[in-house]
Amino acid sequence: MKATTNTPLSHESIYRFIYAQMRRTQDGAWRFYLPRARFKQGRRGRKGGSPASFIQDRVPISERPEAALPRRQPGHWEADLMLFAAYGQSILVAHERTSRILVMTRQPNKTAKATADQLVEWFKPLDPRHRQTLAFDNGTEFAQHFRLNQQLGMQTFFCDTHSPWQKGGIENAIGRRRRRLPTKLDLKTLTPPELNACARAYNNTPRKCLGYKTPAQVFQTQLLHFKCESTCRPSPA
Repeated sequence: MKATTNTPLSHESIYRFIYAQMRRTQDGAWRFYLPRARFKQGRRGRKGGSPASFIQDRVPISERPEAALPRRQPGHWEADLMLFAAYGQSILVAHERTSRILVMTRQPNKTAKATADQLVEWFKPLDPRHRQTLAFDNGTEFAQHFRLNQQLGMQTFFCDTHSPWQKGGIENAIGRRRRRLPTKLDLKTLTPPELNACARAYNNTPRKCLGYKTPAQVFQTQLLHFKCESTCRPSPA
């Protein structure tokens, strides 16, 4: 009996047809059975390349100093933007790999200039040994990263495309803060004291990986260590 246009098809029949086409057309031509692939230019089909290709002086994270990997040497940071459902709303976050200290602030916009301005403001007061490297993803909001090197001598590195796990410290930190700052939150309802309280809660929570010290305690110890090294050196004879 021949099927007519009114004959219903089960989902199993549809799947069998798709799998048969996948086996028959190893070059991926089966995708053209999908209406969007033939008639529409979806996001994945757009030309123009990754944003990474538009970032000036971009250095891959594979060239980051090996001392940054084991989380024993202070001064290696990661940065990212927390985005929210409302258009243009974002929070800039930076995370130090050794102490796990977290700093965050609401951004006026997502421009590269605003992002670089805030990062320079954060890192400028620190001892140079405490601002050695900074890793990002390939968002164009980090396109003025080179200013950190020019103004502070801070090396900047970028993850491979689609590889956020390469800056896993800040990804984990943002995931923890999402419990209090969900994507659906309207940042207009969040006051600066409330955002500061969110950061303090993270920085004052004891962590097993820090020997049950808090990120704030470990970071403060690092600052005192650098200060003592700078002021307690014996003067040359």
